[in-house]
Amino acid sequence: MEYFKDDLKWDFKANKSFRVIIVGSGIAGLAAGIGLKRAGHDVVILEQVPQIGEVGAGIQVAPNASRILGRFGILEKIMGCANVLEKNCSRRWQNNKEIGTAALMPIIGEKYKAPLSVIHRGDLQRILLEGVYAERVDVRLRHKVIKANPEFKARVQVESGEWIEGDVVLAADGIKSDIRHQMASRHGVKDHSTSTGDAAYRVSIPREKIQEDKRALELLDSNIAIRWMGPGGHIIAYPIKNNNVYNMVLVHPQKPNAENVESWTNKGNKKEMMDCYKGWNDLVRDLLSYVPQGEINEWTLNIHRPLPHWIENECALIGDSCHPMLPYVAQGAAQAIEDAAVLTVSLSLAEDVPTALGVYEAVRKSRGEAIQNSAATTRQVLHLPDGPEQEKRDKAIAGTGPNPDLWADHDWQDFMWGVDVMKDTLQDWEKWVAQVQGHQLGSVKGVV
Repeated sequence: MEYFKDDLKWDFKANKSFRVIIVGSGIAGLAAGIGLKRAGHDVVILEQVPQIGEVGAGIQVAPNASRILGRFGILEKIMGCANVLEKNCSRRWQNNKEIGTAALMPIIGEKYKAPLSVIHRGDLQRILLEGVYAERVDVRLRHKVIKANPEFKARVQVESGEWIEGDVVLAADGIKSDIRHQMASRHGVKDHSTSTGDAAYRVSIPREKIQEDKRALELLDSNIAIRWMGPGGHIIAYPIKNNNVYNMVLVHPQKPNAENVESWTNKGNKKEMMDCYKGWNDLVRDLLSYVPQGEINEWTLNIHRPLPHWIENECALIGDSCHPMLPYVAQGAAQAIEDAAVLTVSLSLAEDVPTALGVYEAVRKSRGEAIQNSAATTRQVLHLPDGPEQEKRDKAIAGTGPNPDLWADHDWQDFMWGVDVMKDTLQDWEKWVAQVQGHQLGSVKGVV
């Protein structure tokens, strides 16, 4: 497959098969289900809804995620539905003037041996679900988990009152995770979020709405991400659905006294959106005028305080349940997939669950939280008011040195896209086990 050049040498065979209970069927849960089942574990996914639907809008599948999806056997299907971005273009909010561009594909794919693309979240979730069923994972719909075992043994109770048991529980139940609340409460930690002061509109414009607009069609037919930056907000836009839908996320100051709603399905008001961007350039205003009435989603962007631990006894948090990502660095899906990948390796190499979960936390927590916390810096850079600091930022974006736009900064690209968490876990297994068990490296017998 083009750009996917894998040099990982591992046969996906678990030393010991565990019964894994996954709570939730989002990206993290489904990816974990595929990886763990391929490695030989007995996997059951518990999902509260009666049918897993295709929700959301455009998301990025970065190289650090696509190389994992390649190993999980589903990258080819994903690339058939994805748009491969050629570059990211930064523009001024008021006059649409280009500030600078960052080359993406094929350069990024060749450098990191895995492609960068964007895809509708519903398409990604559908392909992951097809992969889960192809691996014959036991998926149980209408199974709402209401709590984990009080001692966090591998037992969860569903709404019917039934307790379901296994060897390990992975809580992939999202940003409103009940198991995270339960875990935080056990340690006396108040599990809450605070507002960034921002909210976001998410809109999708179908091709038929812009047939008569030459400039809008040019954007839709070009595999280029556009980022308009302005005082207090920014817009990221790119084509999805094989250039049949134009996806836009518009981050703006949260309205005074607005309720903090963290839900992608919360509806926004078109007139309020148009008023919010009335001072922006005419291309932005024209694009927003094409958004179908009633198809605007708006939610608040909140910061979730990092937890002391992602694991407790035989339970672990994964995905948004432990590191909910703000959209400023486009790593939400990728970080969830990295969680799934590390757990696939650690549960397959370890002889016991505590060691496996300890290695997972050691490998993932600092990295996941570093990327999560980078959102605050990125937000500040993108939302500068017009003036000397903004002019300095724009010159740096247009230059060849360190770039305040993380998508274009080579050091950040290496950290974000170049790290291979599966390879790091495999090659440094002895080190991770020694760290978790508190032993000297030389006293631990290697598994690889």
